[in-house]
Amino acid sequence: MNIASQFITVSDIPVEIVRKNIKNIHLAVYPPEGSVRVSVPRHITNENVRLAIVSRLSWIKKRQEEFKKQPRQTEREYVSGESHYYQGKRYILEVVERQGKHDLSLKNNSRMILHVSSGTSKENRALVLNNWYRRQIKKVIPQLLNKWQPIVGKEANSWGVKKMKTKWGSCNITDRRIWINLELAKKTPECLEYIVVHELVHLHERLHNDNFKCLMGKFLPNWRQSRDLLKNEPLAHEDWGYYHYCPVNFHTKSIW
Repeated sequence: MNIASQFITVSDIPVEIVRKNIKNIHLAVYPPEGSVRVSVPRHITNENVRLAIVSRLSWIKKRQEEFKKQPRQTEREYVSGESHYYQGKRYILEVVERQGKHDLSLKNNSRMILHVSSGTSKENRALVLNNWYRRQIKKVIPQLLNKWQPIVGKEANSWGVKKMKTKWGSCNITDRRIWINLELAKKTPECLEYIVVHELVHLHERLHNDNFKCLMGKFLPNWRQSRDLLKNEPLAHEDWGYYHYCPVNFHTKSIW
């Protein structure tokens, strides 16, 4: 797709305009600093974009304030004594250098033991952790799908796990494929369950409209509490986490 991008300023807020071959306007506020991007059809003028931004200024500023308040971890160095998270619990990393296969295990519900060979780089230590997280979350997702697909009344044709900076989950409606953010392995189980249900509900309703919210309330009555819990979870240094799309009068299918 041929994409053109430019910047304008609206009420002292820099806004990136991305013109694509699309039919609707998509307005997004991106973590971690609250940068604003609006994707628009090619025929939309800058003045019309400016009017759209002005009409949502209060919403944009609210999202930016939320990002500023959300707790963040410092960059991880993957050394002993560092804090890491699994299923919402804090663990202290203990790096043990030895010969043999790299692996990671939990000890006493409070420590992560990382076995690596001497001289292993920070990047490779991170890879060991991420591969472990991936294995753990892949054990849980099939259980959640087996539980929730009969309740929601929709089935995904396929699912996968990957690192995503701007979304906790996504759903390809046409292919009925669900993606789950690897970072959810670090969050409480309620957060992962909420995202699985959220993406399954998109197979009923593409948009985040009143019908979508009604379905979420029907299937998962406490979904708002889970959403708010996820919003307040610490963001990893590289994790931009919560992707805010404007839920009113803008076409979108991503998590709000």
